[in-house]
Amino acid sequence: MQPILRVNLSTGEFTDYLIPDNWQRDYLGGASLAARLLYSTLTKGLEPFSPEAPLLFLNGPLSGTAGPATGRFVVCGLGAATKLWAESNIGGFWGVELRKAGFDGVWITGRSDRAVYLWIDEGKCELRDAARLWGKDVYDTQSLVKEELQRKSVHVAVIGPAGERGVSYASICCDHGRMAGRTGLGAVMGAKKLKAIAVHGSRAVPVTDTERYAPLRSQANRFLKQDNEAKALHEIGTAAAADYSEYLGSMPVKYFSEAIFPSVDDISGSHMAETILTGQSACHACVIACGRVVQIGDGIKRKGPEYETICSFGPNLLIADLVDITLLGELCDRYGIDTISTGNTIGLAIHLFEMGKLTSEDTGGLSLRWGDARQVQALIHQIGNREGFGDILAEGSRELGRRFKSEEEAVQVNGLEVAYHDPRGVSGMGLVYATSPRGACHNQSDYFFVDWGHTEESVGVGFYERHAQAEKSANVARHQDWRTVYNSLVMCIFSNVSPQMLVDLVNAACGLGWTIPEMMKAGERAWNLKRAINHRLGLQRVNDKLPKALLQPYKSGGSAGYSVNLDEMLDAYYIARQWDPSTGKPTEKKLVDLGLADIAADLWS
Repeated sequence: MQPILRVNLSTGEFTDYLIPDNWQRDYLGGASLAARLLYSTLTKGLEPFSPEAPLLFLNGPLSGTAGPATGRFVVCGLGAATKLWAESNIGGFWGVELRKAGFDGVWITGRSDRAVYLWIDEGKCELRDAARLWGKDVYDTQSLVKEELQRKSVHVAVIGPAGERGVSYASICCDHGRMAGRTGLGAVMGAKKLKAIAVHGSRAVPVTDTERYAPLRSQANRFLKQDNEAKALHEIGTAAAADYSEYLGSMPVKYFSEAIFPSVDDISGSHMAETILTGQSACHACVIACGRVVQIGDGIKRKGPEYETICSFGPNLLIADLVDITLLGELCDRYGIDTISTGNTIGLAIHLFEMGKLTSEDTGGLSLRWGDARQVQALIHQIGNREGFGDILAEGSRELGRRFKSEEEAVQVNGLEVAYHDPRGVSGMGLVYATSPRGACHNQSDYFFVDWGHTEESVGVGFYERHAQAEKSANVARHQDWRTVYNSLVMCIFSNVSPQMLVDLVNAACGLGWTIPEMMKAGERAWNLKRAINHRLGLQRVNDKLPKALLQPYKSGGSAGYSVNLDEMLDAYYIARQWDPSTGKPTEKKLVDLGLADIAADLWS
C-alpha cells in the first residue's frame, strides 16, 4: 500500500515517501523497516520532544489481509525516557484502516503551533483544529472526533492528558482501549501538539498471489482455533498465566522483593472468567480474541485487565481485588499512560517510603503504603495531570530513584521499567531485559514461554532448563531474531503458527521465495540494526545490565535461592551475536554479512 504519508507539522506540508524495493525485501515492514527508515535521523543529541524528532506509524505486509493475528501496527521513534530506539506494538483496527485509506504508514515530523488532529480520508489529508479536544481523555477524544467527522467507520489513534503534559511513559490509544503503551511515544506525539490521527478508507488490501494466499490464511486461522495456547487465551485471557507464574516464582510481588502472593487465585484469569467476565474482544480478523470485556456491578461494559496490568496493580502493589485492578487500569487508559511503568514507578515510591528515603514532605502529605487501591488511584490522577508528587512520578522510576539518591533501587533497564516476568523464575528473561533495544521489554522476546517449554526447533530455538545460564544465551539470541520477524510483519506473538506456515504466508503475500533461514536472517538483520542505532545514541556494553533487585535471590517461593549470573550469560551472548566484547557493538564483519555495509562503515569509521 505504497506510499508512506509524510507530514511536517511545522509547515503543514504533506508529501509521499516511496519505500526502496530492497528495503521492502530486506525488512518487510513494521518495526524492522521503521528502524531502516529512521536510522539517519536518530543521532546523538536529538531530543525526543524536539520538532526534529520523528514519529512513525507503520504497518506490516500482512496487516489487513485477515492473516493469523495480523491486525496490528507499530509506532516508532525516540523514547521519551530512554532516549534510545523506541517501538510500541498495538492492535485494533486503526492500522488496517490506514492501509485501506491508501497508506502503509504515517511519518510525522515538526511541531504544530496549535493543537491539531490529522484526518486521512481515502487518500486525502488535512490538519484540523483540536482545541476542543485538548485535555480530553482518550475515550472521549475518540468519540468526539467520530462525532465531528460523522463517520461511524472512522478509526482514531489518540493521546490523553498524560501525552499532552509529557509524562515519560504516555501511551497512544486506538479502538477504545488498544494501547501502544511502552517507551513514551504518546509524550512525543503530545510535544508535537498532535492530539489524534483519524483514518477512513475502503480500498482493498492487495497481496501478490491471492489464489495461493487465501487458502494458506484460512489454514493458519483454522490451526489457531485448535491451538491449546490460543484456546486458553480466548477463554481465560493473558491472565491465564498468573497462577503458574506465581508457582514458579516468576511473578514479582511487593515491588520485586517477594515471590509468594497468597491471593493469586483472586486475581487469576480463571477467577475473572468466573466473576466479572462478560465477553471477549478481538483485533481485526483475529480468531484468538484475547481481549477481555467485564462488568463490575454498575452495568457498564469495561475493558478487562490483562496479565501485565493485573501484576502491576495486583501483586506488585499488594492489591488483591480484580475490581480495583480493573478500575486502576481503566484510569491509566483514560489518561493515556502505560500500566506497566505506572505500577512499577508507584511501587518504587512505596518501597523508598518504606526504606525512609522518601517522607510525607516529599509526597505532599501522603503516607505511602502497600495494598491501598484508593491511594494508588489518587497517585494516577496526580501523574496524569502532573500535579504534586505525581509530577515527579511522571518522569519514571529511573528519575525517581536518581532524585532521591536511590537509582539502584529502581527496577528498570535503560530507563524502561521491567515487566512482570521475573528472571529469577525464568532466567532467559534476564538476558532479554538486559539486551532489548528499547529497554526492559518482554515483547522483543517473550522467552518466558520458551523457559516453560514452548520451543521452535525449526528456527533453532530449543529447550533449556528454566534456571540454565550461559548455555542458553545463543538460544535467547535466536528467539529474539524470531520475534523480530513477528514485529516486522506485524503479527501478534500469540499467533502460534509454524515457521514454515509463516514463511509460506510471507512468500504468497509479498512475492518472495524465502526459506526459513532467509526469513530468520531478516530478523537478525533488524536486531543488529536497532543495536547500531542505540550505539549511535550512546549505548555501551556497560548499559547491558539488570537492576539490583533482580540479582538478589528470593528467600521463598518457586525460585528461592536462585539468581541470574548475567556476566556469564552476556559473554556467551556476545559470542553468539558476534558483537565486540569491549563495546557491545555488532562487529564490522557481522554487519557486512547481514547486508549492512553502510551501517558498518558508519559505526566503525
